[in-house]
Amino acid sequence: MKDVAKALQTIKDKQASFISRGDRSGTHIAEITLWKASGIDIEKDKSAWYKSIGQGMGAALNTAGASNAYVLSDRGTWIHFKNRGDLAILVEGDKRLFNQYGVMLVNPDKHPNVKKEAGQQFIDYLVSPEGQKDIANYRIEGEQLFYPNADDPGA
Repeated sequence: MKDVAKALQTIKDKQASFISRGDRSGTHIAEITLWKASGIDIEKDKSAWYKSIGQGMGAALNTAGASNAYVLSDRGTWIHFKNRGDLAILVEGDKRLFNQYGVMLVNPDKHPNVKKEAGQQFIDYLVSPEGQKDIANYRIEGEQLFYPNADDPGA
């Protein structure tokens, strides 16, 4: 399936078990945003099927695996995590699941102790052809995690 909104609506309609990190992490915020984009006010619509555990991704995957539940996971943790039980990826490829990373230099006028030159060197490396190649070549268990797009004006 490639439609995350349809998947979340189906989970809610069937009241299928869903494990939420519930820890205000980036993944948890993304989950809340996806529920909202799916037309679901999860704070209002949740009931016993929705369990917020207030823990990290590993614990959420463990809980989902142990309770045969759905969970939203970042790809890096998913690939690295070995205790998946019968869990499988059911939704991927939806643009709403895209997780853009960025880099910015800390303002040295506001934070005089910042190492401005070193920070700028790091940024220059990340957006250079060499840095973009290194990002693309970073793998966990042979799977690519990041897709560089420094040359994409729309990124």
